[in-house]
Amino acid sequence: MMRNKWMMSLCCGAAMLVCVPVAAQQNVQPEPMQTGKYQPTWESLAAYECPDWFRDAKFGIWAHWGPQCEPESGDWYARHMYYPGHWQHDVHVKKYGNPKDFGFKDVINEWKAEEWQPDSLVRFYKSVGARYFMALGNHHDNMDLWDSKYQPWNSVNMGPKRDVVGEWAAACKKYDLPLGVSIHASHAWTWLEGSQDFDGKLTKTDGKGKWWEGYDPQDLYEQRHERSKDSKNVGTIHSQWAWGNGASQPSEDFKTKIYNRTLDVVNRYHPDVLYFDDTVLPFYPISDEGVRILAHMYNTSLKENKGKMRAVVTGKILEDKHKEAMVWDVERGIPDRPQEKAWQTCTCLGNWHYERSVYDRNGYKPASQVVKMLVDIVSKNGNLLLSVPLRGSGAIDEKEVAILKDIKAWMDVNGESIYGTRPWNVFGEGPLAEAANPMKAQGFNEGQNYTAKDVRFVQKGKKIVYATALGWPESKVIMMKSFRKGSPYYKGKVKSVELLGYGKVKFTCGEDGLKVTLPEGKTNGIAPVLKVKLV
Repeated sequence: MMRNKWMMSLCCGAAMLVCVPVAAQQNVQPEPMQTGKYQPTWESLAAYECPDWFRDAKFGIWAHWGPQCEPESGDWYARHMYYPGHWQHDVHVKKYGNPKDFGFKDVINEWKAEEWQPDSLVRFYKSVGARYFMALGNHHDNMDLWDSKYQPWNSVNMGPKRDVVGEWAAACKKYDLPLGVSIHASHAWTWLEGSQDFDGKLTKTDGKGKWWEGYDPQDLYEQRHERSKDSKNVGTIHSQWAWGNGASQPSEDFKTKIYNRTLDVVNRYHPDVLYFDDTVLPFYPISDEGVRILAHMYNTSLKENKGKMRAVVTGKILEDKHKEAMVWDVERGIPDRPQEKAWQTCTCLGNWHYERSVYDRNGYKPASQVVKMLVDIVSKNGNLLLSVPLRGSGAIDEKEVAILKDIKAWMDVNGESIYGTRPWNVFGEGPLAEAANPMKAQGFNEGQNYTAKDVRFVQKGKKIVYATALGWPESKVIMMKSFRKGSPYYKGKVKSVELLGYGKVKFTCGEDGLKVTLPEGKTNGIAPVLKVKLV
């Protein structure tokens, strides 16, 4: 990158001059990047291979929980509260008053997390079947949820005055559950631009006599810059997510702070998974902070694990070259075909940040939908990361507990068809397997109507195939043409078929395929799993 009189960056394929004098760009020094096998280039990072522990884990649970949960009014609250006419602005005015007088910084002060019990939550999540846990490290609201070295607006200094990531990490260590941390703050630069119309331009000197005296709101809001093109339109930011289409370009100081904060959380808490809510990586494609974070994460993992790679880093909207170097994350969606590389879906029982109205209208995903999504995802070489929203207080509500207990009941019996499996010769059959279901942007194509005619396959070793019907057939018969005589997917013989939770069941295998007759009673209320042993 040029660092002469002006900084030049590449944005969406077009060269764009960004007028930022160098003298203003050298205040923040970067944390040392861990050296080792990986260099911060896509060519070097392409040597990465996703570790087997992650490929075996299949199912993780995420606590997408922070100060934006305090109003219990849904996702992106800290942005939308600054846009008159948006329903979350109306909620804010009614609950707290004008954002000019009571801004997001003040919502942080209201967030006390008085009912948060990370130990019992992590223990419960593991019992449900989660094989890794994801903590929210920071969101687009720019508040760090740990004892942050580079962000004074953090959960130890204010709000609950607790090291949120640190306490999650301690619980994960206690219950032997791999820890992930999600990082979203790179977008605060543009995401909080609406605050400029209210309290977003306050500075440290304005805090005299206030609860936040001594803290600079600009460390939180980062609004010392001209606004992005059309930023008064609340939805414009979506088209500017990759820093193009008129997005205000972040300063060198801001980019370095995000880099430093991310290295800080890696160095302090040693997460196995780092999740980025970015197109590819932070500040891609205009800068190289992302690949330097990636190289640091991988080299640190090798150093801390005696040369064995445990690290997983996920990003969104990846090109093929990126998928060689990191794990693709799909938001609220599922590819309609298997993927060669390991990947992950992230989705949520309700809204990303807690929304009381979702609870009130019984709007959560039921356990049946979660399990069927999991089966579909695993058949296509993916993992499912499920967010379970916590109330502002840190409590999990009783409806979510009931859903998770239903998931647990299915996993306790059928988990062997999920954990440690790999894709079979064909991922599935049935109406949805044959249909196209294109994704929108980073995903957003979930919600398919799975039926008993949809069957998904995985294998464990060379002699066991698990076949899961995504519903119980009224006929008590499951027919799988993938095993038929002359099938391109399997040319051997079937030795036996077992219904998990029941035992061996009757079957025939001939010209039409493998025909399995189920018993009268159901072993669970979601989906039957057949363990097919091959000769």
